Amino acid sequence: MSEQRYKCMECKLVLNESDLIEGKCPVCNIQPIKMCSHDRVTCSQPGEDISGIIAYCPECGEPCCPICGCEDVLILSRITGYIQDVKGFNAGKAQELKDRTHYNVIE
Repeated sequence: MSEQRYKCMECKLVLNESDLIEGKCPVCNIQPIKMCSHDRVTCSQPGEDISGIIAYCPECGEPCCPICGCEDVLILSRITGYIQDVKGFNAGKAQELKDRTHYNVIE
């Protein structure tokens, strides 16, 4: 079994468990988050790509890139006229977003 990986949300480093110093990032000294084993770390898509598809990791349920599986994605949603990042959603609103039916409209 491979070593558990962690992602520092401050400095964006991916660390192995053995890299941590007292459970914290050696660079910025904050506690990183445990990574899902399916997270591909770096997205193969250009940063400016916008996709109408939302994919979710089958293991942890976090949003991920529908093409490469990277979980470092920004999902925006228009709620009551405002566009905002869905990371600020509470658990109920996040589940509502997952449960929505999505359509591709082709003219």
